[in-house]
Amino acid sequence: MATVIKEFRLPDLGEGLTESEIVSWHVAEGDVVELNQIIADVETAKAVVELPSPYAGVVVRLHEQPGTVVEVGAPIISFDVPAAAGAEGGVGGPAAADSEGAVAVTSPADDVAPAKREPNLVGYGAAVEKGGRPARRARGGSAVSPAAPAPAPDQAPAQDQAPAPDRAQSPAVSETAPAPAGNLSASERPRSTPPVRKLARDLGVELESVAGTGPGGLIIRDDVLAAAGSHTEASSASGAPATAAAVPVSAAPARSADQRETRTPIKGVRKHTAAAMVASAFTAPHVTEFLTIDVTPTVELVARLKASRAFADVKITPLTVVAKALCIAVARNPTVNTRWDDASSEIVQHHFVNLGIAAATPRGLMVPNIKDADRLGLKELAQALTGLAETARAGKTTPADLSGGTISITNVGVFGIDAGTPILNPGEAAILAMGAVRRTPWEYQGEIALRSVMTLSLSFDHRLVDGEQGSRFLADIGTILSDPGMVLTMI
Repeated sequence: MATVIKEFRLPDLGEGLTESEIVSWHVAEGDVVELNQIIADVETAKAVVELPSPYAGVVVRLHEQPGTVVEVGAPIISFDVPAAAGAEGGVGGPAAADSEGAVAVTSPADDVAPAKREPNLVGYGAAVEKGGRPARRARGGSAVSPAAPAPAPDQAPAQDQAPAPDRAQSPAVSETAPAPAGNLSASERPRSTPPVRKLARDLGVELESVAGTGPGGLIIRDDVLAAAGSHTEASSASGAPATAAAVPVSAAPARSADQRETRTPIKGVRKHTAAAMVASAFTAPHVTEFLTIDVTPTVELVARLKASRAFADVKITPLTVVAKALCIAVARNPTVNTRWDDASSEIVQHHFVNLGIAAATPRGLMVPNIKDADRLGLKELAQALTGLAETARAGKTTPADLSGGTISITNVGVFGIDAGTPILNPGEAAILAMGAVRRTPWEYQGEIALRSVMTLSLSFDHRLVDGEQGSRFLADIGTILSDPGMVLTMI
């Protein structure tokens, strides 16, 4: 059967991004791939996303290596596909058949728009004609259910009041067990998560030589550190076994004793975050107000909800109640849910709340948002927060999840911090920081009692929100947290 060679060019993965970094390949030259099979992890300026294959065929060439930053529209992989399938869409050009019936297809002319050269991707992947998206296949050829849980990176987003210990979650289940490390076939690859693979590259560790100690042979951060020789050094220095929690979020490359500094390229999420924060800090005139309140009633409410059968299947935390209180307060103080549009010289009032939750990840700060959070009940909001956290842990946060936020919360309390002056997420008028809940002597009913106390910090754009409006908004949140029953007087 005649075949054609198809080049797949890096698509714009959202928000008009101009470049992305190839984090890792899930395929190798010579592999047979299916339509929409995940072929690579690609890091944009906002997140690491999985790139599905636009063709079913054989991989004939990987144009770029992991760690390479590639411009949108540049070829990254070539496939050998059946001629009939190749003619339906995607990259095309003048073709010539050889003596064996194969057809070689050159790259299209430069005057063809990149968006028209590529197949129609699902999100950014090829559309499935029948039966939905096919099962993803592992490198060994075994099917993997797309609904199976994804591997978790070692750093969770800030959601609970106490930092959760690092842990590796089970990867997607495969029909065949992985071969032991050091005995991998040409069509297999070591199983690990994108942050662990990046750490291995930084430390110069070949994952093929590492034996995974995680669930099902998953290679985790400690395995890479042990292979690099730094795990033992950390243990002896502390007098106790080293744990993943003792490792910095962004582990630095190994260095010799005579090195005085380490240089890390500024790119990806960290580069984007830095540029956005500088633009926000020097564009929007920030004002920050603080409110310290007795949140004992909220803590007691959370305990009752956890024991309630109605909330038995959801995770309730103080953040859940704060998020709901914020949505209620926004309805009473709508100026905090606006944005400044320089292009049109207008103030844009949002009639919905896309609630951003700041999350610390190995790739840097992200603020994914819950769409239409104001329309969710407390239980649904708790489920959405849990889903947001699990998505971030699995490294699956997409550019769409990070776009369109209208107001944000950052939970610095998980790090034991009482208060701060948060910088606005670009395009938003306000951000609320919730501090640590501490048992503190407090005036209560005319006496001194030990109470649960929290400090709230609200930063807002003074072009959009004046002092009275910001103060009323913060006071409304404080009223709800100090006496949840007061909600009945607000809605």
